[in-house]
Amino acid sequence: MASSLTCTGVIWALLSFLCAAASCVGFFMPYWLLGSQLDKPVAFGTFRRCSYPKRDETSQLTVMVEHCGRYASFQGIPSLEWKICTVVTGLGCGLLLLVALTALMACCISELISRTLGRMAGGVQFVGDVHRIKVFFWGGGCQNRKITLCFL
Repeated sequence: MASSLTCTGVIWALLSFLCAAASCVGFFMPYWLLGSQLDKPVAFGTFRRCSYPKRDETSQLTVMVEHCGRYASFQGIPSLEWKICTVVTGLGCGLLLLVALTALMACCISELISRTLGRMAGGVQFVGDVHRIKVFFWGGGCQNRKITLCFL
C-alpha cells in the first residue's frame, strides 16, 4: 500500500489516534470528580455518575444508588456549566477522531494528505491543545481552590 505520509507523518497519525482514543475514554468515564457522600465513595463526570443519592419515594429517605449510569436525559445534567462541558467535550472528541482517522487513512492511501495539509492539521491540533490548556489553567482552573491544591 502506498502512503502519502512521511515517517514523521505516520508517527503523528498513530499518536493522534492514541490521543483521540484516550480523550474519548476519558470523556465517557465518570471519574472526573471523586469524593464521598453518606459515607460512600462518589464519582461523576459530565454525563455519567457512580454512587449517587436518590430520594426513595416510599420511605421518604435519601438512599445511595451504588452503581454507575448516565443521566436520564440531557436536562438531568446538574448545571449549565456541565451541560456546556458535555457538548463542547463531545464535539472536541468527535473532531479529534475525525482528524486521527483521516491521518490513519493517509497511511494507506497515497495522495490523501499533502505536505501542506499535514502541516496545517498538525498546527490546528497544536493551537487547539494550547487553547485547551490555557482555558483550563487560566480560564478558571488555577483560580479554583481545588485545582491549586492539586498542584501544591
